[in-house]
Amino acid sequence: MAILLPYPHVGDGTMIDKIARHARRGLACVMVCGAALLGFWQTARAEAASADESAAVALMYHRFGEDGIPSTNIRVEQFERHLQILADGGYRVVPLSQVVAALRAGSPVPPKTVAITVDDAYASVLSVAWPRLKARGWTMTLFVATDPVDRGTHGYLTWDQIRTLRDEGMEIGAHSKSHAHMAKLSPAAAAEEIAASNARFAAELGAAPKLFAYPYGEADTATLELAAKSYDAAFGQHSGVVSAAEHRFFLPRFALNENFGTEDRFRLVINALPLPAADLTPASPTLAHNPPLFGFTVADPQVSLRGLRCFASSEGETRTEILGRRVEVRQANPFKGTRGRVNCTAPGPDGHWRWFGRMFYLPAAIRVGGARDD
Repeated sequence: MAILLPYPHVGDGTMIDKIARHARRGLACVMVCGAALLGFWQTARAEAASADESAAVALMYHRFGEDGIPSTNIRVEQFERHLQILADGGYRVVPLSQVVAALRAGSPVPPKTVAITVDDAYASVLSVAWPRLKARGWTMTLFVATDPVDRGTHGYLTWDQIRTLRDEGMEIGAHSKSHAHMAKLSPAAAAEEIAASNARFAAELGAAPKLFAYPYGEADTATLELAAKSYDAAFGQHSGVVSAAEHRFFLPRFALNENFGTEDRFRLVINALPLPAADLTPASPTLAHNPPLFGFTVADPQVSLRGLRCFASSEGETRTEILGRRVEVRQANPFKGTRGRVNCTAPGPDGHWRWFGRMFYLPAAIRVGGARDD
């Protein structure tokens, strides 16, 4: 099973490297894209806490201490340093479901709230990550694709181990049945992925999970609709802050691995604030045109757009026009491959950075270079 690198290369560096360098120089990088779908966007900000008051950072890991797989692995010493930074900084490490419950209720989330998530149920979660979290009294959310566990795939947890982790306080989420490219499936096939996965959880754990993570971070309109029928919230693999301003069935997480798990980057993302984007175009995270015309509105007048910049995985910094509270991003080059990423940052209060990101799935008809799903 191939896993997409958390961030694609851009020019002579990576998009995240460029963002970090701009942040250190007091600049900001911005990217846009959107998944404002079928009325799922939060629309009543007056009835809920503001985006800053109802926000948390979700971190995403895959493997721990598994040498030779840097794209999905975090080194043990890196992970230990991450946990120490959280502890020393007074961050609240909470179950992801607690953040989601606050979003659904329109309740405030205390500052410095962080949720730790892990995808794919590799065995190193049990041997490396979990003992270190338990020692601090913290938990995590583990998103499990059921087929590898059912097959007894080498390097994955077993159902007995997952039950033990659940009983010890780990939160279990769904990650489909076969780790499929959900945006590539027909609505019927995507529904079967979810239904079959939930049936296996019910049989093995007694209940289906309430949270879902899209394999590869890919989604389309139909997939988001399906997730909304089965779960309380769903998560992608695009960078950004979980907040009341985000689509509850396409919530962001910051991915961490060996290359993107440096101390500087970790401190940058755990201190990120939301950039509350609305009225997004295009409407779907699965593209019909390549490159797309990105656009979004930041309605909150207290959120400054000064210093806002845009970066795309296809070209680095993009041309951005700010028309009042409307941001229009004009990407010159099409995305290459099966996915494209965009990120948006702007300077926020107290040295923090506002962040908004999206990842897009490209159907075969609009791909450059004949790229295939892997």
